Amino acid sequence: METSTPIGTYAPDFELPGIDGSVHHLARYLDTHKAVGVVFMCNHCPYVKLYLERLKQIQADFSGQGFTLIGINPNDDTRYPEDSFEKMKTFAADHGLNFPYLRDVTQEVAQSFGAERTPEVYLLDQKGIIRYTGAIDNNAQNPDAVTEHYLREAIAKILNDQPIEAASTHSIGCSVKWRQS
Repeated sequence: METSTPIGTYAPDFELPGIDGSVHHLARYLDTHKAVGVVFMCNHCPYVKLYLERLKQIQADFSGQGFTLIGINPNDDTRYPEDSFEKMKTFAADHGLNFPYLRDVTQEVAQSFGAERTPEVYLLDQKGIIRYTGAIDNNAQNPDAVTEHYLREAIAKILNDQPIEAASTHSIGCSVKWRQS
């Protein structure tokens, strides 16, 4: 099922519906942003909830510098109704999401990226090349105890045309809820 897209290769393009009623196309974001962070997330995962404020802060801090975050929910909402498209709208409103939140109903985008858990981040440069994958930082439980800001540091490196030292970290979270065949 999984066909992970390696660092240094082009990210799979996608067109997905957003909770804003629009269809979001990765190529259009790459036309207008120097860096794009794709975060696979969902409504019910406790790890996503632990990271929400940090994700919103990253978006707020870097959005004016040519970066955007894009949240994608790939979970099977048949088995996990909390992750339905309608509940995504409520979740985004309740939590004040400041970045697009898209629905991957077919799970093809998550599969093509090789996403395994929520939250899991893929950071792309303007050419659409994956430059970083993995965790947001090194402490899901306690934002005040974070010593490694993986995603923040990787974004700053791309925006400053510098190489990323730690191009891959292990993300911690809930497994993607794949549809049963």
